[in-house]
Amino acid sequence: MKDQKGITLVALVITIIILLILAMVSISLVLNSGIIDRANNAVNAYNNAQINEQEQLNAVENYMNNYMPGE
Repeated sequence: MKDQKGITLVALVITIIILLILAMVSISLVLNSGIIDRANNAVNAYNNAQINEQEQLNAVENYMNNYMPGE
């Protein structure tokens, strides 16, 4: 019987416990620290900055077209 190889029940239980602890920590980080909300805020800030940059580029282009016509 000692020649049998495989995973023991104790090793399996320890592995499951470690995985559950890691899952609880990651879930609490996502829910309590608001990672998803911060990511959504970052996306909104990026989109607003992109719109602002495009408006500024359009203003500069219009300014240049008013003072350098015919090009």
